[in-house]
Amino acid sequence: MTLTDQQLERYARHIILKDVGGLGQKKLLKSKVLIVGAGGLGAPLIMYLAAAGVGTIGIIDDDLVTLSNLQRQIIHQTKNIGLSKTQSSLEMVKNINPDVNVRLYQERLTLKNAETIIKKFDLVADGCDNFETRLLVNDVCYKTQTPLVSGALSQFEGQVATYKPFENNQQNEPYPCYRCLVPENPGDGGGDSCSDQGVLGIIAGVVGTLQATEVLKELLGIGKSLCGKLLIYDALSSNTRLINLKRDIKCKTCGEK
Repeated sequence: MTLTDQQLERYARHIILKDVGGLGQKKLLKSKVLIVGAGGLGAPLIMYLAAAGVGTIGIIDDDLVTLSNLQRQIIHQTKNIGLSKTQSSLEMVKNINPDVNVRLYQERLTLKNAETIIKKFDLVADGCDNFETRLLVNDVCYKTQTPLVSGALSQFEGQVATYKPFENNQQNEPYPCYRCLVPENPGDGGGDSCSDQGVLGIIAGVVGTLQATEVLKELLGIGKSLCGKLLIYDALSSNTRLINLKRDIKCKTCGEK
């Protein structure tokens, strides 16, 4: 693969980074990433991965753009209210980087379609707002051995983690999966969505950008992975914490049985 003159100019600031360079940029251009949810987290994820030159971006979301989305979902514009979030996202991606191949899935991720869709991609970035989908994505990523970078929001804070339970850490022990952290769906009483709890709009941008950073690190194979760790960002205290996660040997997904 040879970079064109336009690509050399577009990605010049990447190419001069010794940890990226021309080979790294080519790797990004060949990469395929699925974004689950084109909402608060999906918005910066899609925009920054498109700008970075990730060659193929899949976007799955069955929702329409509403006025209440615009406080935090910066990929969508007022004129696109009523349009599907996938089509609205496509419009922005083409404005940012027309060379990116975008695959749209105007549907909800379910048991019936998840494996078929996910196995087409190198990595999944989950930006959904409910535990049911997060657990489903985790389980299918484990089955297909697809790296997962997961993000979540709550009022004034957010969290990011990378899950590769099919790989071992430095102690030659398997990394945990998301279900090791959240074994079961808390149910309707969980109140885990932005519509239930509210969220400071800019938090979606901060956490989504952190998530996009981890995606690029995984694709490029640079830096320290967040595997086995949970990054928590608290806007009110301006604190960022890293918590060690351990595999649950009784985990329904990745446990010993």
